[in-house]
Amino acid sequence: MSQAFDLDCYFQRIDYRGTARPTLSVLRDLIRHHMAQIPFEGIDVLMNRGIRIDAAGIVQKLVAEKRGGYCFEQTGLMRLALEQIGFPVQQHLARVWLRRNPASDTPGAATHTSLKVEADGRLWLVDVGFGSFMPVEPIAWQTDTPTVTGWGSYRLVKTGNGLLLSSQHEGEWRPLYEILDFNWQPIDFVIANHYVATHPDSHFRHDLNLARTTAGERRTIAGNVFRRTTPDGTSTTEILDAAGLATSIEREFGLVVQPQWQPMLQSFAAGRIWNDAELQAKG
Repeated sequence: MSQAFDLDCYFQRIDYRGTARPTLSVLRDLIRHHMAQIPFEGIDVLMNRGIRIDAAGIVQKLVAEKRGGYCFEQTGLMRLALEQIGFPVQQHLARVWLRRNPASDTPGAATHTSLKVEADGRLWLVDVGFGSFMPVEPIAWQTDTPTVTGWGSYRLVKTGNGLLLSSQHEGEWRPLYEILDFNWQPIDFVIANHYVATHPDSHFRHDLNLARTTAGERRTIAGNVFRRTTPDGTSTTEILDAAGLATSIEREFGLVVQPQWQPMLQSFAAGRIWNDAELQAKG
């Protein structure tokens, strides 16, 4: 899959000028640059355009067109780069438990994807596509000791189906997603991506969410709310109108706002949920 991948173009896209060796140091640098330069976003889902996760489609959108993407696109691009460099990589699907309780709530579909990567003789969880919830560094693939990062502590705990990833917030461990232990095939990611991009129950069909994270700052848009947050928890919040949304998307996330996005931005600026099929059809 990665034979024709242009690593130099990817490095230019993420503003990376380091070496291309399969080491932990390089892995850390790539994650940091990738998350700082390629924003998390699912605007094409809101515009009813669908999401391509084949190599050519991912590279065209995220590299050539300088767009962002959600987990299947972000993880797919990172996998292409890591494989081209020579990292051993496995991609998996996960069940999202964010703001839900694995002990009592009904499980949802496996709708998230991230990577297990080998570097410096150890395994690491690499996730550049979970919005504003992940650090800009790998998480040790271990169940005995949490990984302490600049954006908080993360741990993996064994479950009956795989490993549950949680983050620590105000002294409490909160579940993020459960990595499912299964021999996933390419078609499984195609089906999961199709569900996330098209099913009416997918929150990507109704919610505007963007995220861009560096070592010292996280920027997010949720609906009409723009927020800056630092690792110590300090944050500033701004409620945006449609013009403000467009300006922030361009200035803070590096995206060129397309004219077809305006009805969608106006809807979120007014505090509405994006569920108007007629407006979606205009995309």
